[in-house]
Amino acid sequence: MDKELLRVVIILIGMLVMISMLLWHFFKSLRERREVDDYFDDSEYGLGSDDFEVDDDDDEMDIFPMREPVDGDALLDEESIKPTHKESPQAASKTQSKTALPALIEFSIVARADEGFNGEDLFDAFERVGLIYGSVKVFERIDHNRLVDFAVASMIDPGTFPDTQLEEFYCPGIVFYMQPRELDKPLVVFDDFIETIDTLATELDGVVWDNQRQPLTAETIAQFRQMLAH
Repeated sequence: MDKELLRVVIILIGMLVMISMLLWHFFKSLRERREVDDYFDDSEYGLGSDDFEVDDDDDEMDIFPMREPVDGDALLDEESIKPTHKESPQAASKTQSKTALPALIEFSIVARADEGFNGEDLFDAFERVGLIYGSVKVFERIDHNRLVDFAVASMIDPGTFPDTQLEEFYCPGIVFYMQPRELDKPLVVFDDFIETIDTLATELDGVVWDNQRQPLTAETIAQFRQMLAH
């Protein structure tokens, strides 16, 4: 075989090899694409365009719908927590004992001096025994709950004390009053009531009167204490 023919044969063989390689790559790629398409089959997973719609009105959080908020009050049985208004025997007894107490106890201190008590002296003495000048312009004993135990008024109508020009104010006496039915511990308050009156009577130089405008005696105090003890 001459050289020219051998060259043609080699070229043809080379072309055949190249064509074979191209065909092999083509069929391999085609087979791989078919396998991938078979793996993601739309009909198997229901992802057809007609079945999958997006609601433009819903935001992304609609993917995970929120549960309705729990109403805590609805979890409680209303009947089980409904308060009863039936008064217990103990409460009824306490109410009856309250009505047996005097509605008002009123004692007074009357000045020995003809001019009566001076405003400045009264304010100083009231402050020393812990009485507070209240919004209604009388002095009050205030408990730890900010409630009034008893009050002190002037004998001059309308019973108030001025908050200015105290040196010019005079009154013939002062009146102490308490309402036992409104108190949780009327006997305890009454003892403080009497102690305060005695202290002020000594400091202001006055005479203590009972509710009958008679000198207050130990017997009258004992009677009131007995009533308040029940």
